[in-house]
Amino acid sequence: NTYLKELCYKGLDERYSEVTKQLEDRLEYELSVIKKMEFEPYFLIVWDFVRYAKEKGIMVGPGRGSAAGSLVAYCLNITNIDPIAYGLLFERFLNPERINMPDFDIDFCYERREEVIEYVSKKYGNDKVAQIITFGTMAARAAVRDVGRALGIPYARVDTIAKMIPWEPNITIEKALKMESRLKELMKNDEDIKKLIETASSLEGLARHASTHAAGIVLSQKPLTNYVPLQKTAEGEICTQYAMAELEELGLLKMDFLGLRTLTVISNALKIIKHTRGEELDINKIPLEDKKVYKMLSKGNCAGIFQLESEGMRDLVKRLKPENIEDITALLALYRPGPLGSGMIEDFINRKKGIIEIKYAHPRLESVLKETYGVIVYQEQVMKIASELAGFTLGQADILRKAMGKKQKGVMEKQRELFIKGAQKNNIKKNTAAETFDLIA
Repeated sequence: NTYLKELCYKGLDERYSEVTKQLEDRLEYELSVIKKMEFEPYFLIVWDFVRYAKEKGIMVGPGRGSAAGSLVAYCLNITNIDPIAYGLLFERFLNPERINMPDFDIDFCYERREEVIEYVSKKYGNDKVAQIITFGTMAARAAVRDVGRALGIPYARVDTIAKMIPWEPNITIEKALKMESRLKELMKNDEDIKKLIETASSLEGLARHASTHAAGIVLSQKPLTNYVPLQKTAEGEICTQYAMAELEELGLLKMDFLGLRTLTVISNALKIIKHTRGEELDINKIPLEDKKVYKMLSKGNCAGIFQLESEGMRDLVKRLKPENIEDITALLALYRPGPLGSGMIEDFINRKKGIIEIKYAHPRLESVLKETYGVIVYQEQVMKIASELAGFTLGQADILRKAMGKKQKGVMEKQRELFIKGAQKNNIKKNTAAETFDLIA
């Protein structure tokens, strides 16, 4: 812990021109939680291989997911996003009220990711590092097609049945029968179709094939064979025979080494600029306030730009006309099936343009939602609302956030009750508290 603390304070001095008490308090708090949960070695391992990658000129991403909320990670140069400036919460990454493994997803240059994995394998031992297996399961349509082939039913007929299954995430044959009356009718009137559907339904969800997880690496103190069966892949890589969830249940350390082609493109572009112009640019020091860039993006000129290049995203960027990095961040967070289907994005754009008046259910919400024009966009905002209105600790607020994501009815009902009671203690009317909870849930 002493070495981790020493590295963090050194990083704190390098990151901030003025080290305030607020920064020191936040750093000490994070270090105390990490120590209590005995995760110091984990942070040092990640710090070490990220440092190695940067020293070798392998481009590393600025940070992804909840890890960006850690000041410790920022001071260790694992992430490159200031959690204080952006109001990010450590508890979303590591909750002191609920033991869960911290999860660092690190992006590396796609072409050089293997070099980092090789470094980790050599440092800790090839017998202690392995890639992770993943199983492709039979989805509804695939199960119907495979069973149809096995039963010798003509392809055209099977194809018609498969296409009756709606294109929805996590769709099952059982759900499809409730949603598609024609499918149900065919099953009633045709014995072959009935056998096809019933057999496919019994096979649905079973493992169809095995492959290697695109990013996951598992690491242990002792040889992995002490804990988990291993195998060699067709490429000669060592791979676990247990999938991600089972490895986590065993308490093994899992990390994601993501290969990102965008980082490769940026890395190559910087080399070309240096070669042709003699300029050595630091991608981390490029200003985020360049008005010409936002003007270009507002015209839909987003080809080749990470996460902005899809047709739907380009259309949204043109409509919103972003003026700063915060606008783009909000759009990325909103570009999901839920907000797209609920009119939330339209609401956000209209509020930004002043077409719709920005209103808050309670004055205390303004400080939390002002940046996003009164629209709840981020999970951090949900946590801050629970803390600000209902007096939840940030650890309790994180439990609420996770329950929302999993849509656990019983847990959500209990959380609703706690939220309303807490808000009433803060002199907030019951109906306002209920309205706010329904808004965030």
